[in-house]
Amino acid sequence: MNLFRQDAVEWLANLPSASVDLVITDPPYESLEKHRAKGTTTRLKHSKASSNDWFEIFPNSRFTALVEQIYRVLKPNSHFYLFCDQETMFVVKPLAEAAGFTFWKPLVWDKCAIGMGYHYRARYEFILFFEKGKRKLQDLGMPDVLQEKRVWRGYPTEKPVPLIENLIIQSSREGDIVIDPFFGSGATLVAAKNLKRLWQGADLSQSALEHAAKRLRS
Repeated sequence: MNLFRQDAVEWLANLPSASVDLVITDPPYESLEKHRAKGTTTRLKHSKASSNDWFEIFPNSRFTALVEQIYRVLKPNSHFYLFCDQETMFVVKPLAEAAGFTFWKPLVWDKCAIGMGYHYRARYEFILFFEKGKRKLQDLGMPDVLQEKRVWRGYPTEKPVPLIENLIIQSSREGDIVIDPFFGSGATLVAAKNLKRLWQGADLSQSALEHAAKRLRS
């Protein structure tokens, strides 16, 4: 149960093969620059809504290496969830399939309120659902639209802990290892801790490291 200040791909490359039960992550995808250019943040280096710096963008050109490493470190018969927008979905899906994953569908996170956007302001985000091998979900009756209010005035792009807890419950058991190579606010790791899973994560940002460490100590 550790936090690392390190590049996501480099960190994953140092993990043993088939050592992880579940990956849930929210990379700072390239198209965020477009959203930030048209939204209230307008390419700020510092978020007005919190005391935290905005993150460095993870370029689309690096997704091949990312999904290959995630596939390698996951155990057989496991799941991988990736938060993204509609543009990044079309980039990641074929790359993850080429790495060996089965793509099932994009889950929709309904934020229950509108957010950034220029045309038809966004109220949702996608969570891409991938599988390595074959693993049954805990609750086959759960819908593919997950409603959870967005986090206001939190860490930039922070995700609600209850939303991530749903994914962890669906795709892991107590004592399993859950990782997030872009932990940001630390929400995935907090959710894993709440549900008695082991957790590890990496992020390049010192601000993220300090923020997540504080949350995990409480």
